[in-house]
Amino acid sequence: MAERNLDFDRVIDRRNTDSVKYNFAINKELPKDALSMWVADMDFQISSYIQEALEEQVKHGIYGYCEVGEDYFEALRSWFIRHHDFEINPGWVVKTPGVVFALSMAVKAFTNVGDAVLIQQPVYHPFSNVVTNNKRTVVSNTLICDEQGNYHMDIQDFEDKVVRNNIKLFLLCSPHNPVGRVWTKEELTAVGDICLKHHVIVVSDEIHADFVHQGRHHVFAGVKEEYKDISVVCTAPSKTFNIAGLQASNILIPSAALRHPFKKQVEASGYSELNAAGAIACRAAYGHGEEWYQAVLKYIEGNIDYMKEYIDSHIPKVKMNKPEGTYLVWLDFRGLELTNSRLEELIVKKAGLWLDEGSIFGDAGAGFQRVNTACPRAVLEQALRRLEEAVNNY
Repeated sequence: MAERNLDFDRVIDRRNTDSVKYNFAINKELPKDALSMWVADMDFQISSYIQEALEEQVKHGIYGYCEVGEDYFEALRSWFIRHHDFEINPGWVVKTPGVVFALSMAVKAFTNVGDAVLIQQPVYHPFSNVVTNNKRTVVSNTLICDEQGNYHMDIQDFEDKVVRNNIKLFLLCSPHNPVGRVWTKEELTAVGDICLKHHVIVVSDEIHADFVHQGRHHVFAGVKEEYKDISVVCTAPSKTFNIAGLQASNILIPSAALRHPFKKQVEASGYSELNAAGAIACRAAYGHGEEWYQAVLKYIEGNIDYMKEYIDSHIPKVKMNKPEGTYLVWLDFRGLELTNSRLEELIVKKAGLWLDEGSIFGDAGAGFQRVNTACPRAVLEQALRRLEEAVNNY
């Protein structure tokens, strides 16, 4: 195995400008020197242990179908016990190529065409897509944003929407992307009890669970024993270890009554085994990626602190609340009183930045922009200088 300090040294100020993530086909014209800070993966090399495991697979030279062994489940189980105090039974795990894929399978498994599905906007836009693309109806229990820019669940509206729309399925984002909330046990209990009362299945996207800066992440199925009967918990090493392109996710479904129809939909899609590289990377990440993960977490928290100080000091017209979780910052540009198109012009044409415009997360996201801080500090500094000049001279 590689020396331990090599993992820490990989969290460094270097950027791979040839990365595939900067070559996506896009629907907007960008300046040639635009900084891309929208896509939700990282600009850091992966753990040396993951790299080494993949290199060993390449040397092996056989790329047939594969199935994971007990060591895969042990690595997964150990990680969740250590980091989230949650015990996983291997029988609960359904492997999928991604969390968005799993969300779509859940919509198919637990609702019928025309049914309403509850989400909490502004939220990661595939939540809406997997509902509408499967010919279901989106209902939003829109989050409340107070005068300080803090977000809260509207619990009364949540139950009203469940009852009024005969909701069978709720897609929970925990920690929440893009607003950065780490839901408290009390908040999760409030919506969980309503879902129990009205027989609503909860699909909890917990892909950012390992990035918590304030508070504590609670696995939804572990908040109360009864929640295991209504829970589909979507997890993956992809965000934590920067291996999204290897497409390996672990969906935790304690209830056989939910697991069987979910698996049936996965099988109906034509999907079966994880790709071999994804399985190997997942096992190496959870088994040996601790030092790299801790270094990345510390580095990102430093970036967030730096960004908050810079925004407050140099761009006071823009408001930033430090996220409790994720490595995504939700910037509030509403004080500039710009239309969505004018705000996009400011960000893209004037600042030369490629961010995620808030309106794609729902109407409640209008006037916001989402920024990925999982990048070298030098890149973040450059982006903030560009933003400062663009906003203050607009």
